[in-house]
Amino acid sequence: MAKQYRVAVIGSTGRGDYGHGIDTVWKEIPVAEVVAVADANEAGRAAAVAKTGAKQAYADYREMLDKEKPDIVAVGPRWIDQHHAMLTACIERGCHVYMEKPFCRTLEEADDIVRLTEMTHAKLAIAHQTRYSPAITAVQRVIADGLLGTVLELRGRGKEDGRGGPEDLWVLGSHVMNLMRTFAGEPSWCFGSVTQQGRPITKADIVEGKEGLGPLTGDAVQAMYQFKSGPTGYFGTRRSQGGAPSRFGLQIYGSKGVLEILPGFGEAVNFLADPGWSPGRSSKAWMPVSSAGVGKPEPVKGRGLHDGNVAAVTDLIAAIEGNRAPLCGPNDARATIEMILAPFESQRLGKPVALPLENRKHPLTLL
Repeated sequence: MAKQYRVAVIGSTGRGDYGHGIDTVWKEIPVAEVVAVADANEAGRAAAVAKTGAKQAYADYREMLDKEKPDIVAVGPRWIDQHHAMLTACIERGCHVYMEKPFCRTLEEADDIVRLTEMTHAKLAIAHQTRYSPAITAVQRVIADGLLGTVLELRGRGKEDGRGGPEDLWVLGSHVMNLMRTFAGEPSWCFGSVTQQGRPITKADIVEGKEGLGPLTGDAVQAMYQFKSGPTGYFGTRRSQGGAPSRFGLQIYGSKGVLEILPGFGEAVNFLADPGWSPGRSSKAWMPVSSAGVGKPEPVKGRGLHDGNVAAVTDLIAAIEGNRAPLCGPNDARATIEMILAPFESQRLGKPVALPLENRKHPLTLL
């Protein structure tokens, strides 16, 4: 018989809540049962019990971990200032983890969590849902088969709404950074610019970021990454410059065409087989890309955050049972944070910075 997994859920009502469905995905997993929830907020705790069907509820997540001894813990809060403490408590007790992104505030925190997972062999998966989308392997196949030609550039942008700039880089850019690494591999250096109303940021500009992001400043970020595999990556975000439809996503430019990937599980992936990169100047048109191939309908059902969570959790359980790394695990999560912090470090030092970063502290604390 299949192993039944005891799942505990950690939430924080008013401080990141339960993320994007991190608490409710388990209803779709036949081998998992939510046995307990923890939330310091009494009303939020009661609501979580009603949503998840948990039999027990706790104000203190450490008490819950000690008494319930779950196999897997869902770390739900979006506010990342709580992530290191929550992850440490889970992993030190030998629990596997599915967690909301972003990973941690600093590379010191990320290094610590990676070390703990290596010591305990606990599996950790992070909710970058796009990474689990069925079309991702098709995009990799398009590149591997040479349909895109030589990969030259990767260009990403955030949503550029009221969060545009560094907050956009953290909250939404994390998806783009994760995708860049998925297709181009490891970057070797970054050259970044972080500005406030067109001028370089200063120490006096630093404020406490929303959602527990830590020190934050600026209203625009421009970053260039050189990947070891050859292409150059670019990411940009400027406050209140978003469009409708949004530019949020990633485009991969090759010598034979362009691939466009919209973040999210089951969201659109398109291919333009035009070396001029301009459908207006050629007879070529954008074609959809699915897990079945270019120009073919998607045979895999499902779309959106919930289905992305189901795919991620299913992979996590397979990783536990197969003793392998999850598709998007702690090393991937740390590398994403490294790419997010690199433009700040480059701005601080006024020059390109090698990756991995030598400085593991938050660059804005050293400005």
